[in-house]
Amino acid sequence: ASDMENKTLKRLPVGIQTYSKLVEQDCLYIDKTEYIWKMMKVSNNIFLSRPRRFGKSLLVSTLQAYFEGRRELFKGLYIDKVEKEWTEYPVLRFDMSTAKHLGVKELELELSNKLSKYEQIYGKGLPDEVNPNQRLQGLIERAHAQAGQKVVVLIDEYDAPLLDVVHHQDELEQLRNVMRNFYSPLKFCDPHLHFLFLTGITKFSQLSIFSELNNLVNISMEEEFAAVCGITVDEVLTQMPDYLDRLAAKEGTSSEETLAALKRQYDGYHFTWPSPDIFNPFSLILAFAKNRIGSYWFESGTTTFLIELLRKYGNDFTDIKEVEASACDFDAPTESATHIVPLLYQSGYLTIKAYNNEFDYYTLGIPNREVRIGLTRSLIPAYITPNTLVVNNTARRMAQLLAKEDIDGALTLLQQFLLTVPYCNEANSEGHYQQVFYIILTLVTGYFTDVEIHTPRGRIDVVMNTGKTIYLFELKLNKSAEVAMQQINAKNYASKYSLSGLPVIKVGINFDAEKRTLGEWQVSSINKGV
Repeated sequence: ASDMENKTLKRLPVGIQTYSKLVEQDCLYIDKTEYIWKMMKVSNNIFLSRPRRFGKSLLVSTLQAYFEGRRELFKGLYIDKVEKEWTEYPVLRFDMSTAKHLGVKELELELSNKLSKYEQIYGKGLPDEVNPNQRLQGLIERAHAQAGQKVVVLIDEYDAPLLDVVHHQDELEQLRNVMRNFYSPLKFCDPHLHFLFLTGITKFSQLSIFSELNNLVNISMEEEFAAVCGITVDEVLTQMPDYLDRLAAKEGTSSEETLAALKRQYDGYHFTWPSPDIFNPFSLILAFAKNRIGSYWFESGTTTFLIELLRKYGNDFTDIKEVEASACDFDAPTESATHIVPLLYQSGYLTIKAYNNEFDYYTLGIPNREVRIGLTRSLIPAYITPNTLVVNNTARRMAQLLAKEDIDGALTLLQQFLLTVPYCNEANSEGHYQQVFYIILTLVTGYFTDVEIHTPRGRIDVVMNTGKTIYLFELKLNKSAEVAMQQINAKNYASKYSLSGLPVIKVGINFDAEKRTLGEWQVSSINKGV
């Protein structure tokens, strides 16, 4: 490790979303300019959606530097080799993320400020150029005339002003009208535009903001742009190997094992199929910067809207683990959604896991451990108790007991804990207990490598790999531990996992709804319980 320590690594771009700043401060930049070059070939009106903190703003900023003709910022990158002209275009860039949580009046003011900034450069129009749409159109026309080049318009987080109010119909309508008015000249000004690029989290609907913009090409699910945002394993190995080695040295493991751990924690995103595995770039870069595999993406944003949505659509948390859907069901406008899947997909809580060619549908699932554990933890207050500490501690202590192969100790701990959970209105429903059991077991498995949870209605079965042992759990309600055990044997699960070379322990559990806790359990064939 000694020559690792002597090597000075480039600074990682934590919190930097401006391309020019990144280059000037000599930060690491994962070269995405080949995708920019490809975009030019596809269309000059492009739309891309990706979850938050996925590098959209940096992409927009990179486009800005490219269209401003700043070749010196692209030394050694793909685009420097292929671009010969480096024409300087007038660029109007609007970042709508500054317009979150605003009412109609404030939103109009915010848009007005953005336009004023460019009116200082390209002048104000005629006195009757008052509304945002008139001012934007005037700006585009004047910029074209003054620069003698067509204009590039970049819109970052186009949907930010609307995301908060997606569920408040009247408010949404008013804010949508403001935004629609602002965006309306973009189609009309097409003859003056060299390139138009829009990015955001949600897919727009033709009905709403962009009724005019029917010439936008949506590249969000195009295979050749699968890795336009995010970081691939290949990019880690070719452009970040020193950071990987540094983390491995600290963890005291090999670089291969460290990469496997990073993959479990942050990888697994696919925005099309087939697709390379995509890391969440925000989390991966923070992990390398802090030299620690932590949970970063969840800490950076709220999931309150998610809880509200689960309630609104009456979804069980267990329902969102794996979903089969056609593209039109999840790559769909969120404002017209009748279920939670489009929002979960577009927010990055679900991603594409497989595609069935014959019947044209996708299987969506939770991408990685960071999302699974983060999502689960954020549901504790809503589903179990506001005291998240006691739940996390119970899960950790259960994991410690399982690591010592003390399955009885772990289940006894869970049994005692469930008796302390405050009684709530929903607590007499079977579903409620399943949720609680599911949430705690998911947290327990967070300490281990692998978990599969299957939830046909009325029971839950869980396969947990602790690295030393494979546990097969089956949970029944108001039946018996024996029935649960029969279920495991009937499925012949054990044979499926015997190939792993690890011992397989079967655990049949019965949940006693009257006592509101675990009733009895059988381990492989020994009967335990109260």
